[in-house]
Amino acid sequence: MKHAVSVSMGSSKRDKCIEINLLGEPMIIERIGTDGDMERAAELFQELDGKVDAFGVGGADLGLMVGNNWYPLHSVKPMVRHIRKTPFVDGLGLKNTLERDIANFLEAKIGGQIQPRHVLFTAGADRWGMSLGFVAAGYRCVFGDLMFGLDIPIPVRSIPALKRVAAVVMPIAGRLPFSMLYPTGDKQDTIVPKHEKWYQWATVLAGDCHYIKGSMPTRLEEKIVVTNTTTPRDVELFRDRGVGYLVTTTPVIDNRSFGTNMMEAALVALAGKGRKLTTEELTAMINELGFEPHIQDLRS
Repeated sequence: MKHAVSVSMGSSKRDKCIEINLLGEPMIIERIGTDGDMERAAELFQELDGKVDAFGVGGADLGLMVGNNWYPLHSVKPMVRHIRKTPFVDGLGLKNTLERDIANFLEAKIGGQIQPRHVLFTAGADRWGMSLGFVAAGYRCVFGDLMFGLDIPIPVRSIPALKRVAAVVMPIAGRLPFSMLYPTGDKQDTIVPKHEKWYQWATVLAGDCHYIKGSMPTRLEEKIVVTNTTTPRDVELFRDRGVGYLVTTTPVIDNRSFGTNMMEAALVALAGKGRKLTTEELTAMINELGFEPHIQDLRS
């Protein structure tokens, strides 16, 4: 049986291991959190290297692809330094394929209810494909890369501006300790309201679940949250805050939407090529599997 494992910098409280069936083939997908301990994550990768079919690098990005430019996150490299045999992915492939169509999915499902057509991205550079998709669909977008990533209260309002910010900031930010850029371990359960003006300006809140939760205000009446890696607890938290719809960019399996890194690792394991899949290969598999986002009405 194929086995894909996501080793995550996130909380171990979110761990999950289930058996699924993809294209008639049974597979185990497993998420293991290390509570922010990067050295423990590196040790787990070393222990499992060559024993499982694919790894997902969870709770951290190896880097960001903005346009045609790749910006590595150097502080994450030690996490994967021991991997020699098993192919590993951080979800970038699905972010630039499956997530790019999320705006069209929303339009088809509830387009008439989305007024005004305003989207707040917690980090557009991290969700480049999704960002391009919403812009192409005619939404006004504010990208919170400086606000959420570096706590600099400056909104970024266009794709060209986002490219310029990435070109200036990422060579520096990419060398900062990862804990300065993203919540890990128990910090993922902390909520400190910030940037409420932009939360209320937006109709759609899009991006990483921990970023959205970590700064959200007490009430989010009728907002549409577009994210992934949600647990039942997250769903109830959004419902309690008044969110109207929750849209996960990856399918919901056993009451859980796994991260893009986990689901891309599952596709790599299923393909059995012993390497990352190309954009074309990922797109073909997504279409064959019928993968699409999941929408949940939280108003009832």
